[in-house]
Amino acid sequence: MNMKARSGTRSVAGRLIFSAALLVLGATLPAKAEMIGNCEVTGTKGSDPIKPAIEGQLTVQTSLPAPAWWNGDSPDAMKDGYEYCMAQTMAYRAGLDKVKIINVSFDALVAAQTKDFDIALAEISITDKRKQVVDFSTPYFDSDIGVAVKKGTSYSPDTIKDMRLGVMQGTTGAAFVDKNLKPKEVKVFTDTGALSTALMANQIDAGLHDTSIMLGVATNSHGMIEVPAQYTTGESYGALYPKGSANEAVFNKMIDDMKKDGTFAALSKKYLADAWGADPAKIPYIKP
Repeated sequence: MNMKARSGTRSVAGRLIFSAALLVLGATLPAKAEMIGNCEVTGTKGSDPIKPAIEGQLTVQTSLPAPAWWNGDSPDAMKDGYEYCMAQTMAYRAGLDKVKIINVSFDALVAAQTKDFDIALAEISITDKRKQVVDFSTPYFDSDIGVAVKKGTSYSPDTIKDMRLGVMQGTTGAAFVDKNLKPKEVKVFTDTGALSTALMANQIDAGLHDTSIMLGVATNSHGMIEVPAQYTTGESYGALYPKGSANEAVFNKMIDDMKKDGTFAALSKKYLADAWGADPAKIPYIKP
């Protein structure tokens, strides 16, 4: 074989090797993340189609305000947050280009008094009583009951009897206080904004609600409120579906997949850990 022919053979072989290397490199590099607003959605678009309540969109109900879970002053101004980006990811996997957010009363939501939606994400604890009228997904977040007080307030099993406690209407925290604690007074609020305002104004001495949400309240108080203790409940958050939803199995698959592929871990790290400014696992547990 002459040198020219051999050189040409080597050139072709080199190009083949180089092309193969590029293919391998391309296979190992992570795919560019798909962004919807401030949310980095995961999975494959259209991999889990559903039958939406309203054609062309995922209709999601929630109860605002819920900082860190839903960041924005109103449904139309929402920009990111754990559950907001969770909803965007679910819509993406369902092949839908629009997410419609509807703000509803939490009490009405868990009592099945709302309608025309596909899924509700509102830090809802799964309970047997609620299961009588609505359906729940597999859990996506563990929940205990945190105690929020103005900084420096002493809260213990010994001081509860002389305190005015604030709870959220229709929540497991309200049921827990009613069943296990015997405070001086209990005031019921319709949303966390009203509860935190009452706490700041000294209308109540402590607010009891999900630890994650109370940590968010403390963060937004700029050092005025703290979460010194929590009660263990063994409860978890689940997505809420209208009773008998045809999409239940598909949504449950999405949630299980997001647990396995690290989506929830990434959302928690990005939106909850920084927003709370504290590790909920390190907040002391007390008994009633």
